[in-house]
Amino acid sequence: MPTRSTTAGSRASTKVVLAQIAPALGDLDRNLQMHLDEIRRAVREGAGLIVFPELSLTGYLLKDLVADCAQRIGESRHLDQLARASRRIGIVAGFVERADGVLYYNAAACFIDGRIAHVHRKVYLPTYGMFDDGRYFAAGELFRSFAAPWGRTGILICEDFWHLSSSYLLSQEGMETLIVVSNSPSQGLDRSDPPAKQTSWSQLGIVVAQFLTSFVLYVNRAGYEEGWNYGGGSYAVAPSGREIGRGRLFVPDRVSVTMEAPLLHKARTAYPVLRDEKLELVRRELDRIAAARYRME
Repeated sequence: MPTRSTTAGSRASTKVVLAQIAPALGDLDRNLQMHLDEIRRAVREGAGLIVFPELSLTGYLLKDLVADCAQRIGESRHLDQLARASRRIGIVAGFVERADGVLYYNAAACFIDGRIAHVHRKVYLPTYGMFDDGRYFAAGELFRSFAAPWGRTGILICEDFWHLSSSYLLSQEGMETLIVVSNSPSQGLDRSDPPAKQTSWSQLGIVVAQFLTSFVLYVNRAGYEEGWNYGGGSYAVAPSGREIGRGRLFVPDRVSVTMEAPLLHKARTAYPVLRDEKLELVRRELDRIAAARYRME
């Protein structure tokens, strides 16, 4: 796998491509080819990781197409082709997972060295305003970090990122890089100005990167789908909270950044907040708060 250079602790400096694509709704073959084209280009450029948006293999507003687009791990030629492509580069892509019990999950997989190394199922399903995720998907129930060539990693899907406990839990399991995949629309907004929603996503990335002294990679889709306009604006933030790369708004784009190993070491030395975290105290206080809340109910 290309571009694994200077090490700092357990992580290596890695070139990353944020692939801000516009998937075609329900067209897995077309979207797979889009992925493979972007992957080949990233490999030629020496990248060690490429990240695609939420539900990048299917599009977002699937509704009654969910079952038709669902992929069972181990039985999907689309996932198998991405796994084969990962022999040369790490890949994060979004898909609909079909699980036992005829359950469908909004999922994101990380492919490394020819196999699926990790799958995250979206935990927080927005079912309010213009969103209807809870009607079509089952909710995930786990937050887990995993070992990767670029350092220990966690994956969140869109709404998961807005719950600070999600990132916090991953950090307590040694996370060094947080990957957030998203389908955040900007319907009805004036394209002449940075949308407020995109500004909020950027602020969240900076806060979490500083709070957890971790790299944050955020990839949002672009283009139109069923009348929804997706905002793009993908970005990467260093552990200091400094932005190191950003995609254009609204249109497909690709952003190349390097997660430099010394930046993680420098941030965690200057701000040892993870070292000083009192996990047992947090557990006790959460137990107390939960007990009081459920007694009241």
